[in-house]
Amino acid sequence: MYNSAKSLLFILLLTGASVFAQTASDTTMTMQEAQLKLERFMQLIDSKYLEDVDPGVMVDEAINAILEHLDPHSVYFTEEELQQANEPLEGNFEGVGIQFNILRDTIIVVNTISGGPSEKVGIMSGDKIVVIDGENVAGIGITNKGVTDRLRGPKGTRVKVSIDRKGLTKPQDFSITRDVIPLYSVDASYMLDPETGYIRVSKFAASTVEEFRDAVSELKGDGMENLILDLRGNGGGYLNAAIDLSDEFLDAGKLIVYTDGRAYPRQDAYATSFGKMQSGKVVVLIDESSASASEIVSGALQDWDRALIVGRRSFGKGLVQRPYNLTDGSAVRLTVSRYYTPSGRCIQKPYDDGIDAYHKDLDERFQDGELTADHVFEYPDSLKYFTNAKRVVYGGGGIMPDIYVPIDTTWTTEYYLDILRNSLHNQFSLTYVNDHREELNKQYPDAFAFLNGFKVTEGLWKEFIDYATSEEVAFNEEEFETCKERLDLLLRSTIARNLYDFEAFWVVYNSQDEAIDKAMEAMHDETFRKMKIASK
Repeated sequence: MYNSAKSLLFILLLTGASVFAQTASDTTMTMQEAQLKLERFMQLIDSKYLEDVDPGVMVDEAINAILEHLDPHSVYFTEEELQQANEPLEGNFEGVGIQFNILRDTIIVVNTISGGPSEKVGIMSGDKIVVIDGENVAGIGITNKGVTDRLRGPKGTRVKVSIDRKGLTKPQDFSITRDVIPLYSVDASYMLDPETGYIRVSKFAASTVEEFRDAVSELKGDGMENLILDLRGNGGGYLNAAIDLSDEFLDAGKLIVYTDGRAYPRQDAYATSFGKMQSGKVVVLIDESSASASEIVSGALQDWDRALIVGRRSFGKGLVQRPYNLTDGSAVRLTVSRYYTPSGRCIQKPYDDGIDAYHKDLDERFQDGELTADHVFEYPDSLKYFTNAKRVVYGGGGIMPDIYVPIDTTWTTEYYLDILRNSLHNQFSLTYVNDHREELNKQYPDAFAFLNGFKVTEGLWKEFIDYATSEEVAFNEEEFETCKERLDLLLRSTIARNLYDFEAFWVVYNSQDEAIDKAMEAMHDETFRKMKIASK
């Protein structure tokens, strides 16, 4: 065991170097002495301890313990965890290409991915998967992981499924050849008015910029001159993807971001002349969940006065991680540098009080009233910076928007929250669409026709309320009336998603979005001129 433990221990020492550096003022121990001390400890465990131990488990736990003393974003992954973490950013996985929900212990196909293996063999939205490779999967308490474990697999392998389909008297059998399934980061792109396009980016992955360029080209073909870029809820991703997306908006030669760290000296990233959105008005929407790469984009565009930033103060992650593989297939993503916006801002929020306090920051923002605009976050003067047009901006705690849009909590009730917690809107909408898909498609051929024509009738409200009651969410008339307008929007949005695709959800949901309303107002009034924001 000793040789194995020794090699793992050496890895541990490498990853934990910063811990010892932080305490150097309190000890005279050198790195070599620390290594000898830990090797002696492992020798004692090997030769003297009561029972055999697993050195792999020991070193996993030790690495995690050390990382807790570094920063909130350095993280350790086992081999399996690393694969799961990389998958959304690498932009694809291998499987059958469906989106599904589990409803009443039955797997329901919500959508097939366009061009994917399931669509090619004729799987349809609303199909119920009852058998996978000869195994009954209906009524057995299957989980989401259980479904993905059975349906995912290497490209070229086959999986056989039996489905129940409305209107057919017996199950239908399909043989699906697994293939590479793309994961998209542009969730929606459509026109808000004849001149203004909307693009929602959910993460910064390998394919993000290519998807964005395709969306821009299509929208420009529809007449787009101005753009609303929605980065709300976007927690970040690849640094290079953020740089490349910023490049789409900035003139050649302008600094986008620079990084600087102890082992990695300053590196600057500049815009090129190839951007597709170097002219026209741009609004970037952010909120408290917009982090990292989202803050690079919004910070660069704000510093160069290229975009109006609308929403709420962003998360505040200004640290850069690099992945380092370890000997057993595991890896660490280690913080190696800070990133800075063109004006010199590092927007990383403090983490001196520990990781637990760091991750409670958003709860504290809500309790303090910042998210509801009852309290305005105040930056110290020491964090003051200036944009290219000499507008004041701040570092050290996220990107502060130019126009603040607080969270509206006036409609929040326990009845509404109980529906969300139990995902009853999703389950009800899925059942409703499955029962009425043909007539809905005939009446509303696309998401925009649905948005303009579909209404939640009193009869549909009764069905929903009865359904929620049957799922042990008791009806409260006063609370229902308070949240009815928001619940109406949520129901229509989820019905649209189940009827068409994920973009349809945003077409409907954004129709009553205050941040988008504020952005559209700014597009058409004097805001850009008064704030000296470029709109050439």
